[in-house]
Amino acid sequence: MFKGILIEKDDNGYRAELKELAELQLPEGEVLVRVEYSTLNYKDGLAITGKSPVVRRFPMVPGVDLAGTVEDSSDPAFKPGDRVVLNGWGVGEVHWGGLAEKARLKSEWLMPLPEGLSVRQAMAVGTAGYTAMLCVMALERQGVTPDQGEVLVTGANGGVGSFAVQLLAKLGYRVVASTGRPQEADYLKSLGAAEIIDRAELSEPGKPLQRERWAGAIDSVGSHTLANVCAGTRYGGAVAACGLAQGMDFPATVAPFILRGVTLAGVDSVMCPMPKRVEAWNRLAGLVDAPALDNIAHEIGLEQAIDTARDLLDGKVRGRVIVKVAQA
Repeated sequence: MFKGILIEKDDNGYRAELKELAELQLPEGEVLVRVEYSTLNYKDGLAITGKSPVVRRFPMVPGVDLAGTVEDSSDPAFKPGDRVVLNGWGVGEVHWGGLAEKARLKSEWLMPLPEGLSVRQAMAVGTAGYTAMLCVMALERQGVTPDQGEVLVTGANGGVGSFAVQLLAKLGYRVVASTGRPQEADYLKSLGAAEIIDRAELSEPGKPLQRERWAGAIDSVGSHTLANVCAGTRYGGAVAACGLAQGMDFPATVAPFILRGVTLAGVDSVMCPMPKRVEAWNRLAGLVDAPALDNIAHEIGLEQAIDTARDLLDGKVRGRVIVKVAQA
C-alpha cells in the first residue's frame, strides 16, 4: 500500500482526498516508479478543485510532473535504480500522475534525470521551468536576440513567469515583468527583471495596433492580455503563448501579424516531442542554479497539496510549489 491523492466523481460529487492505494490499482505501463517529488501546477490546481474539466477519467491521481527512482521495468531502456523525470503526456488527466508515492508509466514518457540536477531540483524546475525554456527556445527560433530590445513576461509571479524572467535575464535579455502583485517587485527583480509593470496595463480591451514596445514576449495569461501583447510587439517580433490564466479567448485582430510581421508561436509542453524535451532540459541544467531554484520554489508535503491547490488558484502562491511525495 502507498499514499496518494485520489480524485473521484460519482453520485456523491467531485472530491479529492489523500488515501491509501494499492499497486493493483495502478494503470498499465512498462515502468514502475517510486515517486520522490512532484509539483503543483495551475493545471493540478484545476484538477484537484474541479474548477475546470482537466480530469477526463475517474478515479484519477493528479500531478502532471514527477521525479523518482525506477523500481521495476519491462523495457530494457530503464532498469531499477534509474532516476527519471516525467512532464505531461496526459499524466494526471487520463493516466494516474505524480501526486502519489508510486506511479506506473509508459516508458516512452520517461526521460533520464538530467545530469547536474537532483530529483528535488528537477521538480523545482518542473513543467513550469520546462515550459518557460520551450518559450525561450521559440523566441530564439524566430530570431529574437537580446540586442533587439525588451522582452515582456506576463504572469511573471507564476511558475512559468518566474522561470521565464530568470532564464531570459541570464541569457542577456532586458526583461519587463507584468504582474498583478506589485508588492512582489523585489522578488521579480531578484530573478533578473529590469522593470515591473502592472498587469492592468494589458488586461483590458485595447487598440488592435499599439505603440511598438516589445521585441518579444512570453505570455501565460491569454485573452485580452495576449491580444494587447501582440498589438504592442515591434515589427518582426515574436510572442510565445503557453497559458490561459485570464482566459482561453483571443479577442484580437490580424493587424499585428500582417502589418508588422509579428509571429505568434504556440508552445505546448504536454505532447512536445522527446528530442525537444531533452534539449530544453539539458539547457535548463546549465542555466539554473541551486540558489535561484530556492528563490523560486518552496516545498510542501503531500498532505498539504489539496489546500495549497486552492491557494494556487486564488493567486496566493508565487513561484513554484514542490511536493515531497516520498514519506520519510
